[in-house]
Amino acid sequence: MSPFASYLVRRLAQLVPTILFVAIGNFVLVRLAPGDLADVLAGESGAATPEYMAQLRSEFGLDQPLWAQFLAYMNRLAHLNLGYSFRYHQDVLDLIGSRVAATLLLALTAITIALILGVVFGILASRFRGSLLDELISVIATIGFSVPLFWVGLMGVVLFSVKLNWLPIGGMWTIGGQQTGWYGNVVDVGRHLVLPAATLSIFFMAIYSRITRSAMLEVSQLDFVRTARAKGISETRIVVRHILRNALLPIVTLTGLQLGTLLGGSIVIETVFAWPGLGRLAFDAVAGRDINLLLGIFLCNSILVVVMNLIVDILYGVLDPRVELA
Repeated sequence: MSPFASYLVRRLAQLVPTILFVAIGNFVLVRLAPGDLADVLAGESGAATPEYMAQLRSEFGLDQPLWAQFLAYMNRLAHLNLGYSFRYHQDVLDLIGSRVAATLLLALTAITIALILGVVFGILASRFRGSLLDELISVIATIGFSVPLFWVGLMGVVLFSVKLNWLPIGGMWTIGGQQTGWYGNVVDVGRHLVLPAATLSIFFMAIYSRITRSAMLEVSQLDFVRTARAKGISETRIVVRHILRNALLPIVTLTGLQLGTLLGGSIVIETVFAWPGLGRLAFDAVAGRDINLLLGIFLCNSILVVVMNLIVDILYGVLDPRVELA
């Protein structure tokens, strides 16, 4: 077995206890929160009598001891069953599957925008260090760090949707629209995607620009860069082929971590723009105390974090042959 295959097998074997530990932690934390689905449904119906509450808890299995609920939850996980959402009357796995495409579209678009603009800004800031351009990029990054994303989203709706009427206010597509063919559908979804993706990318773009600038300045002081300049290699080639390539490791690390934890940011953005993704679904699950759905979303997000860490470690070896996968 090759070293890479051996490393991959070991890391995959580590996934099982890691995900098991995360599942246990999620269950304990969610159960510690006050209230349950029966409280919410009884409150909505206006019939919160003791008999009705007891009936709901018996129907949802909430009248069982906590250890019995935990064993039932672990038994479902062992059979790859995330349970049933009593609020949506649908299997949790099917419900998550119907929303994951929207979140992936939003997340990947936002990360792509942030990565391209952030790296470009970082390269320009490091290339013209101490100049007016460097100071301007630093100010833009600081604003991107500090401004709340929900405020940016609301201001974007006011300006581009209400005042200028350029973009839709929210949603993923026009309800009842008369789009013709796949091209019309793509354009319609793209118009709805502009505001949430641009808003979500602002914070990450600020981070990428600062990380890229710092990494580029650090690598530019190394001996092999000075040797390349002494050989008469053009500055553009030095920046792209030598400095940027060796400065990519922290950027790759940050990208992997952000893709794994993007659900937290997407909750705010998807709620502001009524985007039908996992973030909005998680918000509704918390508000409705849909325990099975909430546990399913947390588990899927945890698995994504673990998988992204594995992919980042493998990319280390691809980008830098000096990094050994052990």
